[in-house]
Amino acid sequence: MPRRSTEVSEPMYFVLAALLDGPLHGHAIVGKVVELSRDRVKPSISTLYGILERLTAQGTLSVDREEVVDGRNRRYFRITDRGRAIAEAEAERMHHAASVIKGRRDLGLT
Repeated sequence: MPRRSTEVSEPMYFVLAALLDGPLHGHAIVGKVVELSRDRVKPSISTLYGILERLTAQGTLSVDREEVVDGRNRRYFRITDRGRAIAEAEAERMHHAASVIKGRRDLGLT
């Protein structure tokens, strides 16, 4: 079954979550993703930039600014309103999915 354009993978979800507090550059995004996921998601830089490219093309992220640090370009990304809506919808979807199991457990059904 093909993915809907608003469906996000776990690494994409954590990239969106990492940017909720403001723009970050690639290496900072990786660090925040690792922190937020409690070391479950550790994207390589090449995987991260694939995710950033896809989310930017979808209008979920935008480039905030670019700067040169130690002779290297550093690009900062920002989450868009569309990205926030997708992140919130995914959080709600996961909350509902978790509540199904938790509710069954609380009733002694699992």
